[in-house]
Amino acid sequence: MTYDYDLFVIGAGSGGLAASKRAAGYGAKVAIAESDLVGGTCVIRGCVPKKLMVYASHFPSLFASAAGYGWNVGDTELDWEKFITSIDKEVRRLSALHISLLEKAGVELIPSRACLIDEHTIEVDGRKVTADKILIAVGGKPSKPDIPGMEYAITSNEIFHLKEKPQHIAVIGAGYIGSEFACIMRGLGCEVTQIIRGQMILKGFDEDIRTGIQEGMVNHGIRIINNTQITSVEKVASGLKIILSGEEQPITADVLLAATGRVPNVEGLGLDKAGVDLVPSVEEGHGYGTTKAIAVNEYSETNHPHIFAVGDVTDRINLTPVAIGEGRAFADSEYGNMKRVFSHENVATAVFTSPEAATVGLTEAEAKEKFGEDKVKIYRTRFRPMFYTLPQQEERTMMKLVVNIETDQVLGAHMVGDYAAEIIQGVAIAVKMGATKKDFDATVGIHPSAAEEFVTMR
Repeated sequence: MTYDYDLFVIGAGSGGLAASKRAAGYGAKVAIAESDLVGGTCVIRGCVPKKLMVYASHFPSLFASAAGYGWNVGDTELDWEKFITSIDKEVRRLSALHISLLEKAGVELIPSRACLIDEHTIEVDGRKVTADKILIAVGGKPSKPDIPGMEYAITSNEIFHLKEKPQHIAVIGAGYIGSEFACIMRGLGCEVTQIIRGQMILKGFDEDIRTGIQEGMVNHGIRIINNTQITSVEKVASGLKIILSGEEQPITADVLLAATGRVPNVEGLGLDKAGVDLVPSVEEGHGYGTTKAIAVNEYSETNHPHIFAVGDVTDRINLTPVAIGEGRAFADSEYGNMKRVFSHENVATAVFTSPEAATVGLTEAEAKEKFGEDKVKIYRTRFRPMFYTLPQQEERTMMKLVVNIETDQVLGAHMVGDYAAEIIQGVAIAVKMGATKKDFDATVGIHPSAAEEFVTMR
């Protein structure tokens, strides 16, 4: 049978862009459909604009540090409108860049929402087209808990477009998005209250990372209300009245950020028409849950051998580099005569809170569960970095190695502190290669630096 395209990609985010360009490079006729700005969550309303906000949020602390070094900084003030406008301008520049890269690669961009009609047919831009293979890469979207009044809350989509800086912002959610934006908005000068259901933020991360970040957030003036849920939200003259469970008193904020998770963006894709299987949904408790994701095997293949899915829509590891890696592995396997699997083991990640954290490999708890408590040794250090000695600021760094006693292999590396992401990226290479603690010990440190602590821990 003759098809209009060799490959049709639905979604021009990180995974879809990577897959389409590589497939086209192998000679495939490729089209990609996107109804939003090209670039996906990372470029439009995720990694890029968030990191720019992170940078901006650090300046007040740097101004304070400068005084300890003899600098007279003087009065400072954030021009919110200029700040938000500059971020939006950069996002649109990057989106336009991705469009030009598609054109250079020979990929046809269709600026429209696409959905499946059957196993080989897609409806897009008011017409029907066919493809030998279809790749779904539509990513995820923010979810709000089913709580009365939650329509007044914003999500991570809208926070980049606030017309004015909030005086008081409340955040519901203990994950990395909620925690990062709590820190960002506090650094930008807002009063911040974070409401979490459990005792600690960042479930699933190493306990020392969770503790280090949460203590740092509290020290920076963020109010964390734990073991609490929002029961309802009311719009009042002074803003939003947020009613809390238990004996907690209501709080009033002018903005409420719902950061209770993201779900695969599967609605309206026509998956039922094509017979694409989904993984079961998971209910997590009152007002919270996850939507079904597309089920795939290790080659990102669905239950149909010519329909594939990569990235957050599959809900494996929801990270931009993972989506890119999955997309390229798909293209190599299907068009490059290089059948291969993208490895989801030892994927490094960072949390851009204040303090920052990064991690790779197994947590202490995971290692002990897998190998046994008596087979795991922990190396840990906590210290105040040299930068903060003159300003006399109480910022702390934590570094940790999880080691298998029998093999001496480093199973995991974790850090809380300045430049954690930059440092762990290098350490991740060693962990991925299976380096031992002796390999770390044999490496000469760079002095004076915080990173040298990773090779001097005893």
